[in-house]
Amino acid sequence: MADTTDENLFVTEFPKGEFGIVDYLQGRVHFALMDQMKLMHKSGMTQKQIKEAIMKTISEIVDNFEPKKESESS
Repeated sequence: MADTTDENLFVTEFPKGEFGIVDYLQGRVHFALMDQMKLMHKSGMTQKQIKEAIMKTISEIVDNFEPKKESESS
């Protein structure tokens, strides 16, 4: 389980405010990626290793995304 100190150090909350839903979601993704990259860098990974790991994860997420089809009655 993660230490609360690590969580405070590496998890940046995206502020809720006057954002549209797209901007809010993009902001959360941006903050999450930046937090992950800071942690990876601190653990000794190079920028190239970080990029490769994150791009692999993002590719897997996109490749496995299967949106639910909307029913014809909606």
